[in-house]
Parts: sequence; structure tokens; C-alpha cells
Amino acid sequence: MTIATVAERAGVSRQTVSNVLNTPEVVREETRARVIEAIEALGYRANQAARQMRTGRSRLIAVRIEPDRDGINGSVLDRFLHGLTDAAAPAGYRVMLYTATDDTEEIATFESLLTSYDLDAFVLTSTHHGDARTSWLAERGVPFVTFGRPWGAPDTHSWVDVDNAAGTAMATRHLLGTGHRRIGFLGWPAGSGVGDARRDGWASTLAAAGLPGTGLDVAVEDGIDSGAAAVADLLPSLDALVCASDSLALGALRAARESGHPCAVIGFDDTAVARVVGLSSVSQPLTEAAACCIDLLAGVLDRSAPPRQLLFEPSLVLRHSTPL
Repeated sequence: MTIATVAERAGVSRQTVSNVLNTPEVVREETRARVIEAIEALGYRANQAARQMRTGRSRLIAVRIEPDRDGINGSVLDRFLHGLTDAAAPAGYRVMLYTATDDTEEIATFESLLTSYDLDAFVLTSTHHGDARTSWLAERGVPFVTFGRPWGAPDTHSWVDVDNAAGTAMATRHLLGTGHRRIGFLGWPAGSGVGDARRDGWASTLAAAGLPGTGLDVAVEDGIDSGAAAVADLLPSLDALVCASDSLALGALRAARESGHPCAVIGFDDTAVARVVGLSSVSQPLTEAAACCIDLLAGVLDRSAPPRQLLFEPSLVLRHSTPL
């Protein structure tokens, strides 16, 4: 089975088949789909060693597996990882996974991987203020893209992110539209780029509605127990609550149930647990974001395009925790 066989079945040139295998971004979507269909029908398998010698690329990218944490919000980046792997295969990439507990350990892992494997690029997640990983890779000319913006730093590399402030603003507007006026916020300690953005969306929406937010927010480390403890004293003064995560929202629901104070609650990330227990939540388009990371990598590896930044809008999924 050769490229010529695939080209004949798909009704395209051999160069087009080669482009689909090596630089799919230059081929029109409908043509690319026709070639991929022919490849799958014929069972064609490219010789990876030959392709690497010809292009100088391994088509191998590396991404970190995130810590499990409480088993709830840690699943968010698992979904991103699945989306990344699904998008990588049709584009001819393979994904290598690694673990690290912090920036220092991850940079040490970069060095180990780059000396042990012929990696093309990295996809970084969980960007934050003072992120040393991006500068380390950039200084050494190692290609990468990030899922998450460079908080507080210039946009010097390609990234994909979800508009966190828009998500909590959407949740707050919905609560306002259903008659709630004492809307609190349960978030993370200041300094987290994502957490601060989620708080800003809530605060700016209340301010635009001419409603007070002072004294209606509390910050704790992420977790069900910490969330429940943090809002126990605040609940009597609230009729609704927007949370920075589903874990915190589940804690708030538990505290509301135990205290007997009814409170509409909206979480963030739309995890599997939220779907099971009926928790309203802000959903991130993780599959689409992951696919865009793969698309951006093509430009980064070609070094032919300037850095690009893509921002996705989240959506609000309403369930039993937020009466209509």
C-alpha cells in the first residue's frame, strides 16, 4: 500500500496525500476528509521513520498529566487531554504523557525528555503568574503552545484559553434575571490568574447592576470541605452563590442543606459530578480548545506565522441547584 494507491482512491495527487500526512493545515477540510477516508479504508500506514527523515520531525508532542486533587475538578484537564489526543491523531501527531508536581520539577522533566526523546513540541496547561516554564522553553527555542494565557506577561507565544470572567458574568446575569439580589462568590485566594478572572466576572456584573458585592465573597483553597466551611456563616445573608469550581459549589450546597438556608448555587467546569448531582455549572469547550492547540502547533513548528491567541466563550448549563 503506497501513497499513490491512496491518491488514486481519493482522486487527488500524491502531493496532496503527503500534505495531509505531514502538513494537514494546508489542505482544505473537505479534501483532507476525503484523503483520511481513503487512508482508513485502505489501511494505509505511513512509515514513521521515513517521514521523520524527510521532514526532520518526530510528530511527537508532550503534555503533563495533572495531579488528581479531589477527583472532581482534576477531571477537567483529563477531558482536555482526551480532546488533545483525539485531535492529534488525524493531524499525524502522537502524544507523550509525563508527570510533575510543580514548575521546578516540570522543567527538570523538560530537560530529561529533550535529551531522551526526539520531541517536536510541548503543550503546557495550568499557566499562572510568573510561569517559569514558558520562559525556559522560549529561551531554548523549544516549540510549545499553552492551554491558558500568559497571566501578567506579554503575549509572546501562541495560546488557547477560555474566558473565565465571561463564564461567571453569565452565571451572575442569570441569577439576576431570576430575581436574586444577594449574590455571593466563593472563590480561591487572590493571585490565581484563573481564580481572579472568575471573581472579576461576578464583581463587574454586580457593579453594572448597581448591587453591592462587598462582604459577599470568600476565598478558600479548592475543595468540598473547605467550601462548606467557608460559606456556613455567609449563607444567611445570601440568596444565591457563584463558585469558582464545582468542588466549592458542592461544598456550598452541602452547607446550605445542613443550615436550612435555601440558596441557588452555580459552579464552574461542569464536571461529571455536577451532572450526576444536578449542579448548575459553567461549561468549558475543552474538546474545541484542545483541537485548536494542535492547529496552533502547526504554525509554531513551521515558524512561519506570528504567535496566535484564541479565546473561547464558555456556556451555562442549568440544573436543579439553580431554580429557573
